[in-house]
Amino acid sequence: RGDLGIGAPVVAREAAEQGKPVQSHWAHMVIHGVLHLRGFDHLSEAEAEVMETIETLLMAELGHADPYAY
Repeated sequence: RGDLGIGAPVVAREAAEQGKPVQSHWAHMVIHGVLHLRGFDHLSEAEAEVMETIETLLMAELGHADPYAY
């Protein structure tokens, strides 16, 4: 349980810097944040691998590219 805050200017800037479509970066940030709310983290390499795999699978289901491939 918790709150999710995402800054629109930050998402737009990061998407531009990383060469990602803004809509895809929004989707990734929402998925990433919800996973944190569900208890996932990326403090260790093993945790990061699990979280990134879930993010990549969910992004693909939504029709977006791998967020870590940019």
